[in-house]
Amino acid sequence: MTRCARAESVASVPMYEQIARNKRRTVVCIVIFFILWMGIGAILGAIVGSSGTTTTTYDSFGQPVTTTGPSHVATGVIGGMLVFGVLAGLGTLYALSSGSKLVLSVSGAKPADPERYRELHNIVEALAIGDGLPKPDVYVIDDPSPNAFATGTSPSRAAVTATTGLLEMMDREELEGVIAHEMSHIKNYDVRLLVIVSTLIGMAGLLASLLWRSSFYVRPRGKDGEQFAILVFVAGTLLAIVGFLVGPLIRFALSRRRESLADVSSVELTRNPAGLLRALRKLEANDVPFAQFNHATAAMCIDDPLQHHASRFHHLFDTHPPLSERIAVLERIAQGETV
Repeated sequence: MTRCARAESVASVPMYEQIARNKRRTVVCIVIFFILWMGIGAILGAIVGSSGTTTTTYDSFGQPVTTTGPSHVATGVIGGMLVFGVLAGLGTLYALSSGSKLVLSVSGAKPADPERYRELHNIVEALAIGDGLPKPDVYVIDDPSPNAFATGTSPSRAAVTATTGLLEMMDREELEGVIAHEMSHIKNYDVRLLVIVSTLIGMAGLLASLLWRSSFYVRPRGKDGEQFAILVFVAGTLLAIVGFLVGPLIRFALSRRRESLADVSSVELTRNPAGLLRALRKLEANDVPFAQFNHATAAMCIDDPLQHHASRFHHLFDTHPPLSERIAVLERIAQGETV
């Protein structure tokens, strides 16, 4: 059996299964985030509803008498769930409609000039034709660190982005392997899954940050003021847990296997394991940090930018298997072995 045939036998069935699996995971992730957000709404609603209405009356001697009416926990829970359910729905719609643009914007990506980056456009177009996909938009990031990623919510609404460092470092065969890897993410619907998850995580983190900042300016006055301060504190804490702990853990669980699958799928598309193999070896030797990286987009890159930062905190969020493992798999494919 030839190398290409072996790669195809390894990748073809898992790739089709991966497409279906990623579509299901997209729905599951959206449901999980809806549950989390509605849970936050229920907790906040319960806090609001648990405090009864305070009224002041006067007795026959003109002395004030304060009474507390019944609490409305159930009403508060339902109201909180509805409010946060609407917010989650708006966040999901935003992720589907504008999540890709947001990713490109925060990454500093610019449309690649067809004349200046003719080779990149030609490679993307040729691979799109070979994979039976519409040609995705092509973007470039001015950054010396070699890297690339794909984003989009469907093959017809996708984009491939490469750094100037990658374009300078790779020859045509190596660049073709890298772009084929990214085209595989588009075909397998990895990009839609990560765009939605990253957008919802980012929205939770942003709201948490806004609430925490506002808490510094809240000056509780009386019982209502204290209750509002508690509400802001609890909301900020719960959203921070979703944005900075639960969300990244979900993204971590989704990311690692898809990189190895995209490597094998790239070989299937190009019929040439040598290009991507050499590219990954160059990426492994790279020691230039990706200046434009952020935790939301790191999971989309072919080479995890967090692995090139010395901080132990960054490594807690690694979303890729080590490059050495991915290289070992491609070496076995190149030697005609079954993986």
